[in-house]
Amino acid sequence: MKELAYYDGRIGTPEELMIPFQDRVHFFGDGVYDATVGGNHKVYLLKDHLDRFYSSAKALDIKIPMEKVELGNLLTKLLSMVEGETHFVYWQVTRGIASREHIYEETMIGKLWVLIRPNKLRDPNVPIRLITKEDTRFLHCNIKTLNLLPSVIASQEAFKAGALETVLHRGDVVTECAHSNVSILKNGTFLSHPNDNLILRGIAKTHMIQACHRLGIQVLERAFTLEELMDADEVIVTSSSNFCLHADDINGKPVGGKDPGTLRRIQDAVLEEYLQYTGRKSIFD
Repeated sequence: MKELAYYDGRIGTPEELMIPFQDRVHFFGDGVYDATVGGNHKVYLLKDHLDRFYSSAKALDIKIPMEKVELGNLLTKLLSMVEGETHFVYWQVTRGIASREHIYEETMIGKLWVLIRPNKLRDPNVPIRLITKEDTRFLHCNIKTLNLLPSVIASQEAFKAGALETVLHRGDVVTECAHSNVSILKNGTFLSHPNDNLILRGIAKTHMIQACHRLGIQVLERAFTLEELMDADEVIVTSSSNFCLHADDINGKPVGGKDPGTLRRIQDAVLEEYLQYTGRKSIFD
């Protein structure tokens, strides 16, 4: 199978599966999700992603229809059914099926969705362009909710501007990107917004911070400003599908490029963890 979809026990292609009209996702975006890459048919950092997935569901009182171990086994099994060596592995749970009412039955069991398709990792040595935008999302960004319209709009604006991502900010304080985390290097120190309610706790960012600790690079998890972003030695963008990209342009102005040595050490450490975890020899093979 080249691309796989799963809904509530049924497996097919995305075109074949039909979703019940009264799944609450259609009316309310009532659900949470997580995603990562699959390499060599292994779901990368599976435990970390499952932990975040169950935390997001718990925060919204959504009942996932199986335990973590069972879901992990299911994702691994489904991944083995898809052709290729590198994949995008996505899963979500919606609250369930019911007549359209804002209130819900607390005993309702959620509906599990999975999507697996071929994927390619970006070359971390190729710099990317960014734009900035005021962060107008709600105040629970730490929950990986399905309500992603602000992120969709910000991503589309980046695309129209010829950029890969949008850096969001509340006032002068940088939070994260539309679908990534953003961090900076300055004078040999790695700075990143703390894991509060204004950002999603990025698993790729967490593992990058762990790599910094192993490398002896000082880490400060504190809020930083737009001015600090533009003046940074390096601007680093991370997500579960692209672990350690770097920017050379924000809003058409050159940024970064001042500490390639430290950047490369971090990139090498992050990619080495991925290769060891998956048994791959290269992110490109």
